[in-house]
Amino acid sequence: MRASTPGRLLPSMTPQRVLVIAFILIAIAGCSGQREIRIAGRTMGTTYHITVIGGYLTSVAQLKKAIDARLEAINASMSTYRPESVISRFNRFQETETAFPVDADFYRVATLSKELFDLTAGAWDGTIDPLVDLWGFGRSQRPARIPSDAEIDAALARVGFDLIDTRRTGALIKRHAGVTLDLASVAKGYGVDAVAELIRQRGFTDFLVEVGGEVYAAGTRLDGGRWRIGINRPEPGAPTNQVYKVVALQDRAFATSGDYRIFFEQDGQRFSHVIDPRTGRPVTNRVVSVSVTAATCARADGLATALMVMGADEGLKLVNALNDTDCLIVVRDAKGHLVDHYSKRFRQYTEATG
Repeated sequence: MRASTPGRLLPSMTPQRVLVIAFILIAIAGCSGQREIRIAGRTMGTTYHITVIGGYLTSVAQLKKAIDARLEAINASMSTYRPESVISRFNRFQETETAFPVDADFYRVATLSKELFDLTAGAWDGTIDPLVDLWGFGRSQRPARIPSDAEIDAALARVGFDLIDTRRTGALIKRHAGVTLDLASVAKGYGVDAVAELIRQRGFTDFLVEVGGEVYAAGTRLDGGRWRIGINRPEPGAPTNQVYKVVALQDRAFATSGDYRIFFEQDGQRFSHVIDPRTGRPVTNRVVSVSVTAATCARADGLATALMVMGADEGLKLVNALNDTDCLIVVRDAKGHLVDHYSKRFRQYTEATG
């Protein structure tokens, strides 16, 4: 067998064929090689971080542009900080029994909100803003204080998701002129779900989407393992990177709520920003953190807020009766110790932190 001369083409190998083969080899390498694609930005008053397992030829700029556009559409619909958003215009709308048209994103979140309100017997309520503002935790930036019973009763008159009719497709109807909406505790999770769907539609199966701490984990990491998510230690002043528990997820959403960062103290009492919509007062059930995993992040987001209000016993009873939903409720006992309360299946997601 005669060796070919270095630098010389074999008789059957024309220059054009060599170029074609070289191109095919490059294309195969680009398609088969996988890498972590990281995208980050700002949205909804917070940050987002996305990791996608994709090929070396994936256009990061095009994917980021599509993600930002999707999140911008949700902000334009449901940001209460934008005067001309759909939700801000709905809140200024004073007519009752008159249909107010909303976009598809808003309507989906509103209908889920009604489901959460009914499911939790009012522990989750997207109309709670008057109470949040009254206690000094709202956008009006009024000083935090203990309001009078009369002030609480007046605010409660405008609170209750049953004051909004969601039965007309593509529209909402007010039953009380003064009722307003703040869907932040579901809309952020909905944003995670929307971005996850966008990435999936572009053919990716393995990715992690995080917006302001709420997460959807699809498929696996580059090494084939499940995505690992840290739960922040629920202590005032704890660094955001101090991990209390680690959960491992695959094709699951995850959300956490807590009361340990926003509160005020008066007359020796501590008042959390977590307010029970049914009483008009901050909760006193010693729950400091709730983490929920579910099929969608919007649902996990809303339930995490609701369980903060419901407390460990009532919250576990609800979650254990639901399909495809699990939770960890952390309570501070009378001695100041953190006590974990797991739903029936939550431990399967936990990993050792050390």
